[in-house]
Amino acid sequence: MRLRHPLIIMFMLAASVLFVTSRFGPHASKASAAPQARSQSQKKVVPAKKPRVNYSQFSHRTHVESQKLECASCHQAPSKNWKEVRKGDAAFPDVTDFPEHASCLNCHRTQFFARERPAPVICSNCHIASSPRDTSRWLFPSLGDVTDPLKKRREFVSEFGVGFPHDKHIDVVGFNAPPPGRDPRGWFVMASLQEKKKDEPPKSCPICHETYQPQGNSSEEYVTKAPKNLGDNFWLKKGTFKTIPNSHTVCFTCHNADSGIAPEPKDCNVCHKLLAAEPSLKVDFDRKLAADMGITDRMILARWSRRVSAGAFRHEGGEHPDLNCLGCHNVTAFNTVDPKTMKVPVRSCGGAEGCHITATTDDGGALNFELDQKKKDPNSVCTKCHIIFGREGVPEDHPQAIPTPQPKVKES
Repeated sequence: MRLRHPLIIMFMLAASVLFVTSRFGPHASKASAAPQARSQSQKKVVPAKKPRVNYSQFSHRTHVESQKLECASCHQAPSKNWKEVRKGDAAFPDVTDFPEHASCLNCHRTQFFARERPAPVICSNCHIASSPRDTSRWLFPSLGDVTDPLKKRREFVSEFGVGFPHDKHIDVVGFNAPPPGRDPRGWFVMASLQEKKKDEPPKSCPICHETYQPQGNSSEEYVTKAPKNLGDNFWLKKGTFKTIPNSHTVCFTCHNADSGIAPEPKDCNVCHKLLAAEPSLKVDFDRKLAADMGITDRMILARWSRRVSAGAFRHEGGEHPDLNCLGCHNVTAFNTVDPKTMKVPVRSCGGAEGCHITATTDDGGALNFELDQKKKDPNSVCTKCHIIFGREGVPEDHPQAIPTPQPKVKES
């Protein structure tokens, strides 16, 4: 049909304009954006993925701090195999094995039955081969006195420090008698007197601390073969370190069910304290130097890497074996969980007869000589006692340790 009437044509044009304006005009952008904004606001927020837990690395911190578990929740004191780990008279009720499977299954059933080959990774915390055909376990970490080569020991760094009050034990550890209820034939601590000076009362430090790898009468001075052109340079010598207890053997001599002396063996948390997550301890130890020397002994590396005083000090050197331990170590101030409290003050190196600290350099003091060298050249390195610390500035207590020279008395 042909539209000839002008009014009809104008009506059609107006309707077209109105349609276009409503569809694509300024209000249309807001209307069309609204559904999009609503759709964006309705999108689900995907939570961040939690870091994957490595179940092959057991963490006491997680179980104690996060889960609030008591030691007895997992550890049985004594373990079922305590008579098998140590034989005959050497055996005593002790925690000698990892917890039973039942202790873990309550929380870790999913990990225990994970489809992992050859075995679930969580099994490697206790088991050597992690195989259904081989159920042998690692030697329990606290059995440091067990040296059976057939029992394999896993290398690890303990999360615990042992809180031991030296001041409460120094006068009683050497008591040479079996505790109540113990068979004297099973008495496994023989009291020995500490290294001491003449006319001083004996103490009992060597019950727990003995010279490790002493040179004795051997002509071999060093732990590992030293280079021929060593000269006056440092190389680790035998008899440098003292041992510390590596099992419950000495402790349970007195602290056992028969004696009634607290803490009892089942009270693990009285002595075992979780260390700081990231301890910031400055030590006089150079790991690269130890590697260059070929030092692989676990005990040496453990003691050396924790030395917060003189890294080169040797317990067997010079007159040190004849000194009373308490002359250098202030046991009343010790907190064995905090190594800084066990730092040996430099003043103790002076001794009653001067030793390494004297009034003047002419009197032969090693500290005096090193301080003189530092005054001449601030970049000089102190090598008499230190490994790392000798490159640093002189601590305030070092010059203060030098006694004031006494005025010479004029002869009449």
